Amino acid sequence: MTSTGISRLFPAVLAVIILALASVAPVAAAEADLAPLVQEFSNRKYDPKVEAIEKLGASGDMRAVAILKALGNRDLYTMKSGDRVVLARETADGMAISDPVTGEDLGTVPEKALQKIRLNNRMRRTISAAIGTLTLMSPDAAIRGDAAESIFLSRDDDDLEVLDAALAKETDPDVKLLMEQARAAIVLENGSPDEDLIAAIAVVKSRGDRDALSVLTGLANGEGPVAEAAKEAVTGIENRLELWGAAQNVFYGLSLGSVLLLAAIGLAITFGVMGVINMAHGEMIMIGAYVTFMVQELIRTSAPWLFDYSLFIALPLAFLIAGLIGMAIEHGVIRFLYGRPLETLLATWGISLILQQAVRTIFGPTNREVGTPDWMSGFFKLGELTLTYNRVYILFFSFAVLALLMLVMRYTAFGLQMRAVTQNRPMAGSMGIRTGWVDKLTFGLGSGIAGIAGVALSQIDNVSPNLGQSYIIDSFMVVVFGGVGNLWGTLVGAMTLGVANKFLEPYAGAVLAKIFVLVFIILFIQKRPRGLFALKGRAVEQ
Repeated sequence: MTSTGISRLFPAVLAVIILALASVAPVAAAEADLAPLVQEFSNRKYDPKVEAIEKLGASGDMRAVAILKALGNRDLYTMKSGDRVVLARETADGMAISDPVTGEDLGTVPEKALQKIRLNNRMRRTISAAIGTLTLMSPDAAIRGDAAESIFLSRDDDDLEVLDAALAKETDPDVKLLMEQARAAIVLENGSPDEDLIAAIAVVKSRGDRDALSVLTGLANGEGPVAEAAKEAVTGIENRLELWGAAQNVFYGLSLGSVLLLAAIGLAITFGVMGVINMAHGEMIMIGAYVTFMVQELIRTSAPWLFDYSLFIALPLAFLIAGLIGMAIEHGVIRFLYGRPLETLLATWGISLILQQAVRTIFGPTNREVGTPDWMSGFFKLGELTLTYNRVYILFFSFAVLALLMLVMRYTAFGLQMRAVTQNRPMAGSMGIRTGWVDKLTFGLGSGIAGIAGVALSQIDNVSPNLGQSYIIDSFMVVVFGGVGNLWGTLVGAMTLGVANKFLEPYAGAVLAKIFVLVFIILFIQKRPRGLFALKGRAVEQ
């Protein structure tokens, strides 16, 4: 390259270097600004430390929050050689230390090489105020909202000045409302003129949750205009919470109903088409749960990055394995017992005991851990409703299984043959339908659906050899109540019994609630022996 080319290239290179340095400079400057303040914590006197805390609070640097929290938790130390301030945590080899500003790992030292930074009450109050300043003034609205929530719960009078300053600058209406509620809670906690207290009660009442109720309950236990206002607010909040409680019970009921629906769909098919009382149906559910366990164990040891997809892998496997086992049971035992329901009950009960013991022998009698993928973990709030992701997914999954099964029953040749056998077995046989083969496939389909029910239940229940026994009786109740062999009846029956159980449990307890439901079903069957939605056809009406 010629000297002319180099001279032309030099300004461009210089500009790039200047830009790079300019982008790095603010970070380096910020670290340089925080480092001297943190180092002030090594001072033996309290005044310089308090001043450093106040400056950290005024810095606006969100890294100062972690530093101040570490200081308040007594996790900051000074090194006896050099007085350097470090963040330390205890390990098996000693104290692992790092720079509190940059996070740089500084190795491990003996505990005796460090000295804890001493705090007094003035420092603790200043730390709390500084953290409040940093979080309430954060550019992130979510952080400001969380800070306001924390102040509402703590109701510390020391936060009032910072909160007023933040309120004056707040532009987000949702965050501003949270700050106003936090300020009102502080006013109610620390006393003010009656006019201010009554106004604060109205603000806290607008929140309408259990935290607001706890703030107002103490004020309602007195006389005068403030107590009257508090009583009125408490009554309004309690009425609102009762409505949300009823909605929560509906969700819990639908969640239980979706579990019963998954457990009962396969039973509705086999019971309706074949007239077989299959007491081993619960063990098909158990097998599906153990298939999920085995899939996750294989993934944990061989391909851990696939764990979030483990349920998608387990679903077809559980359907296939449980379905094949069901077909084997039908071929080896059930086909010799058609027309003798009591004997099928006894035979399948024996099979259920065999399957339980086989699982105990292979996997042991204790519960097995089945993990929950990240996408099914956690919960979200809807008003005062707490909805867990796993139950919401299972609810929609049960509806999807039902819809798919109804499509198969209505629009496939196998579904047509199944319905023909259900409605009039002799006539279906005379029309050339291989009723024995339909029975085998139907039993396999019902068992396969029980298997995928086990995959879902593994996310909300203990996976053990007794898993299926928890659902078999409820499944029969759902099928009988809804109408034997009717899928719509199974849906309505499952959701009705699920919601009824959850509304009865708070008053009667879980056991008595189940007894009341059972008594209701017995009385209902006396009036409608074929359930809510009886199937039509010559054979089923006999």
